[in-house]
Amino acid sequence: MRRILVVDDDLHVGQAISVWLKAHGFRVGIADGGTTGLAALDNATFDLMIVDVFMPHMTGFEAIRLFHERAPTVPLIAISGYAFSGMDSTGSEFLGFATRLGAKRCLRKPFKPATLLGVIDACLAEAEPRRRQVAALGPVVGVLSELQTKPDTSDPGMAAPREPRRSGGRLL
Repeated sequence: MRRILVVDDDLHVGQAISVWLKAHGFRVGIADGGTTGLAALDNATFDLMIVDVFMPHMTGFEAIRLFHERAPTVPLIAISGYAFSGMDSTGSEFLGFATRLGAKRCLRKPFKPATLLGVIDACLAEAEPRRRQVAALGPVVGVLSELQTKPDTSDPGMAAPREPRRSGGRLL
C-alpha cells in the first residue's frame, strides 16, 4: 500500500484529500505545516508528498526545498489556490519555481479529486523504475556498509591494530 504525506495548513483541505486517497487504497499522513511535515519524514517513509505552496511559518516553497533535500527520490506535488489563480494552464513563475525546488507537478486549488488521482498515478509511475532500482540495491548497500564497518581479520596484515598490553607499568 503506497504512503502519501499531505502537508497543508488548511485542516479541511488536508482531511478531504486524506479521505479521498484512503478510499482509493493509499495510506495517508497529514501535516499542518512544513515543520510537522519534516517531522513526519523523520519518522516514516512516503512514496509521494502533496505540499501546499502558501503556509504560515515555513512557506511551501521552503518546505518543498527541504523535503526534496531529505527525500530526493520521492515525487512531490505542489498545490495552491492562491499561487496559481489567474495563471494560464501552460505554466507560471510559481510552477517553474516549485519545480526548480523539487516539485514534479503543480495543481491549482480547487481541483477535482479525479485530477489529483491522475497526477498521483503519473508521478508514482514515473518514480517506479527508480523505486525498483533502490529496492534492488538496498541489500547490496547494506552488505557493503557492513563490510566497511567490520575489520578484516582473515588477513593478519589487515587486522585492526591492537592496543599494547601493560603489566606492572611496563609495555608488553
